[in-house]
Order: sequence, then C-alpha cells, then structure tokens
Amino acid sequence: MAEHYTLKCKDCGAEQLSDYASFCACGGLIEAQFDLADVKLRDSDDPHQRYFDLIPVRDERLLAPGVRTRTVHARNLGGRFGLNQLYLKDETENRTGTTKDRMAAVALPFLYEGGVRHFCTSSTGNSSTGYAQAMGQIPEMQMELFTAEDFKDRVHYAPTPQVRHHVLKEASFVDAGDFSIKYAESHGLTAERGFFNLGRREGLKLPWLEALEQVSRSIDWYVQGVSSAMGVHGVYKAAKEAVAIGHADKVPSLLCAQQMSCRPMVQAWDEGSETIQPHHIVKRPHGIAEAILRGNPSRVYPIIREIVIESGGTMIAVTDEEIRAAQAAVLEDEGIKICESAGTAVAAIARLAKTNDALADQKILVNLTGSKREGVTPAQIDQWWEKDRDKWVPADASDNLAASPQSLTA
Repeated sequence: MAEHYTLKCKDCGAEQLSDYASFCACGGLIEAQFDLADVKLRDSDDPHQRYFDLIPVRDERLLAPGVRTRTVHARNLGGRFGLNQLYLKDETENRTGTTKDRMAAVALPFLYEGGVRHFCTSSTGNSSTGYAQAMGQIPEMQMELFTAEDFKDRVHYAPTPQVRHHVLKEASFVDAGDFSIKYAESHGLTAERGFFNLGRREGLKLPWLEALEQVSRSIDWYVQGVSSAMGVHGVYKAAKEAVAIGHADKVPSLLCAQQMSCRPMVQAWDEGSETIQPHHIVKRPHGIAEAILRGNPSRVYPIIREIVIESGGTMIAVTDEEIRAAQAAVLEDEGIKICESAGTAVAAIARLAKTNDALADQKILVNLTGSKREGVTPAQIDQWWEKDRDKWVPADASDNLAASPQSLTA
C-alpha cells in the first residue's frame, strides 16, 4: 500500500500514530500531510482515482467509485447580481443530493485504516445519510447514529444491520453530538467527533479540486453555507495543496454564510471576537436552513476564523427572505433546485456583491452543497432517548443494547 501521507499535529508538529484519533495529545488539530513533490493526478474521471495522491486512504480498494459533479457558469444568475464570473458547483448531483457523500466516501476508509470498526456520530441529516448509504462499501463497519428529534426526518437510508439510529427527544444538535461521545466512551466504541475526524475534511476537498479543472486555475472567492465549516476548511487546505503542486495559481478568499436565526460564527466575527462567547451561543437553534443549525461551534470557530482572516475573506448572515429568494433565483435562472443551506451561500454572495464592486469581474465559486431530498422515507428509529434530570435514559428500557448502562449523564 502507498504511504503517501503522514499525520501531524497542526499546533505542536508531532507526528501521529496511524491509529485513529481526533486530537493530538496536546489537544491540537491533526492534519494529513502529503508528499506534494510526488503528487500526480491520474488520468481518470473518477475523483477518487484522479486525486488519490491527495486523499488520506492508503488502500484504494476501500474507495467506492466517486461521482464527478459539474460546475456551471451561472451567467443568468450572475447577471442578476452583477457578477460576470459566477460559478456554481452543483453538488446536488451526488447520489444523496448532498456534498456530504464526498465526506463519507473518504472518511469511512480513513476510519477503517485507523483501526475503527464501530463508531458513534451525530448529524442534522446530510452527513448521517451520506455515511449510512456508504456503509456497504466496508461491511465490517458499524455506526451508532445520534439525531436530535427535530432532525430525525432528514435522515434517509434503507434499513441495514450496520447502522443503529438513536433519536433524542427535545434535544439540540449539540446535545446529540455530546451524547454520542458519552455513549461511545461508556460502550467502548469510537467517538467520530465530526469536524475533528480529518477524513471528513479531506473528503470535502474534492469539489474544489474538480472545480479548478472545470473553471480555471485561478478562482478568487469560495462561498459556502456553514455550521462547523468543515467543508470550507477542507477547500482551503486543498487550495494550498493545489498551488504547491502547480495545479492552481492562487488560494481563494473565503466567504462563510449563516442564517440570521442561527449565526454564532458570524456574530462573533462581526464583534471581532477571537472565540465564541456565551451570548453568541444559540441554545435551541432554529431556522429554515436545517443542515447548518449548529448553535455552539466554540471549538471550531477559532480554527475557521484564522483561515478566513488569512484568506482575506469574511462571514455574512442572511435573512430567511434572502435565502428563499436565492433558491427561487437559482431555479429560475439556472434550473437547479437547491436546499436552504445552499440558498444561504447564494444569498450571501448576492449581499456582498451589493457593497463590493470589485467582485463584478472576479471568479467566484459557490458550493451548492445540496438539494432537498423529496419523496423519500425517513430512516427507521432503533432507540428513543429522553431526558431525566441530568441524564439521558432509554424511552424504551426493554432495548437492552441501547439501555446498557441504563442511563448516561447528559
């Protein structure tokens, strides 16, 4: 197997073991570092094959065939906003209609090669759907999926013994994520930890690498609706790697977009805060862009703030009205039906264009991260959990697997 990358701590520089870990012993972010001098792009339309030298998977047999999505020069939509070189990365073309398919395709093999066979995770719907539908590529893997009640109908996959779906009554996304970690610890499983699973971030590099070849070597702005902004982080890393191997001329400025009703990152950014403060946290997030309803991004915000500043970018929040108008405009002008999270990104660049005339002739790439999955049946629920004072307890205690131990501190 090719040893084309190493794992190192971004903070202290320590090389990491091959066993899966979310953080360095110092608490720092673990990154995959590739031997860029030896990177070659293969002659293949399959992104997993073409960009294999920039993917943290050693055995390419673990990678299912990938999907290459189109990048659209949105002339009509751009004309509406006064943007002559507006491009849309149409991730709605992925199998589940979301860019999180990219994440799952790389993250699962990365976990497997790190020794993980049974892990716990949480999601607002897209990541979990991508993971669940990709599990079949590695039959030895099992997943315990934790979902807040408000998001349970956004999880879509056919029943499989590889996945158990847990739903927490009256919980937030952060509650579900925290509980997935506690469940993993008490059951001797791996807590996958979302953003801090570098396989996720690395998988989300692929849309950018494709777009460089579909648009040009030089893209000025990258725009995405964000909750933890793992996709933005992945794209920025990919951009730096692309420049280093001569695949691109520059890295883009980053525009992170959120909705007004749940904008902890944007609020902290607007106040010039280096960290998420208590008044930035949204305890029970709500809003029409459900996929990006993360009310407490305290641990990831400083990381994202650093790269947005470095890129010369910004963060913007938009209203529900702007999001809906953006969805309608993309459908009318370009014939693409997008979800509210993708609409958040489009609305953000439209708003920025009104105050920044320099954008008119710059190349701008907006990631249309997904579509609304319509006409699909929500995944079955294997275990309900409810809050009893400071503990989560099984709503059906007869389920001995999920109920052992009988309760877990929230």
